[in-house]
Amino acid sequence: MPHQAGGMTGPAAGLVEVQVLGLPLDIWARTQEHMDGLLREFTLLVAGDATSTTRHAPRRLLDLVAELEADYAGMTSDQEQQLAEAADAGKDAIDLTYLVPTSVREACRRLDEALDEADRYCLEGEYLLTLATPADARAFRRWFLVQFMEQIDGRPARSWPEWQAADAG
Repeated sequence: MPHQAGGMTGPAAGLVEVQVLGLPLDIWARTQEHMDGLLREFTLLVAGDATSTTRHAPRRLLDLVAELEADYAGMTSDQEQQLAEAADAGKDAIDLTYLVPTSVREACRRLDEALDEADRYCLEGEYLLTLATPADARAFRRWFLVQFMEQIDGRPARSWPEWQAADAG
């Protein structure tokens, strides 16, 4: 059973605690840079030809990102601040705790699928300069999203080193 913010009323009632343990700041930074570049290029691509049927993947990803930002952006500002401070301090890794509604599980699943579709689109090499997500960033992305899905389902947190060890084994 997920750890819920019990005995509370107001905004924290019904939220699930998700722990992201051992988040590697170097891979996080590279993943963020890649995602920012991909979204910029997808935005330009979609704006350049709003009628193209070959551009479903970019449009779907951009629509989903806008939806998720509207629904959940306020829930991550503290963690974003902690990440920035840890990176500025030269730390290698950080542990984060999020309080999220259970609807985040479905949002993570949809985002994971959309990013996989975006990677396939990048591999086609027809329209983009951005390459598919590098293997380490793809593994990090999957680990990060799976932490939310699994913990909302009641499974324990797995740190990045634990995830890597299980993936290598």
